[in-house]
Amino acid sequence: MKAVLTRVSSASVTVDGEVVGAIDCPETGGLLALVGVGREDTPDAWETMVRKIAELRILDGERGVEEAGAPVLLVSQFTLHGRTVKGRRPSWSDAAPGEQAEPVIAKIAAGLRGRGIHVEEGVFGAMMQVASVNEGPFTVLVEC
Repeated sequence: MKAVLTRVSSASVTVDGEVVGAIDCPETGGLLALVGVGREDTPDAWETMVRKIAELRILDGERGVEEAGAPVLLVSQFTLHGRTVKGRRPSWSDAAPGEQAEPVIAKIAAGLRGRGIHVEEGVFGAMMQVASVNEGPFTVLVEC
């Protein structure tokens, strides 16, 4: 499982012209979490990802979103598993198929909410327009 976590002051996801998820957090900051589920991920990898998203000290003042009371915009991103070593076309063979990945993304959202974190989401499998105002910019790649 891979995630790109970006510290933001605001972020949104639009599908078919309608905003389906948005966070606006200029005081606390928040995270835009682009998460890709891999074909070979262990069954409990989602729990590690929840912990990383909630606890990584990447917000202002070296706080995590859970500690800061900050929101998360969670967006499924299978393209994080694109292999680009050979040729000019990425290979998606390492990405989990939708029927495997969708329940994992749902578990991550539920796990974050279970920790008291406000979570907004994109729409799994949809063509999404993701907008963000990055702070720093501060972006990290998480693999678990």
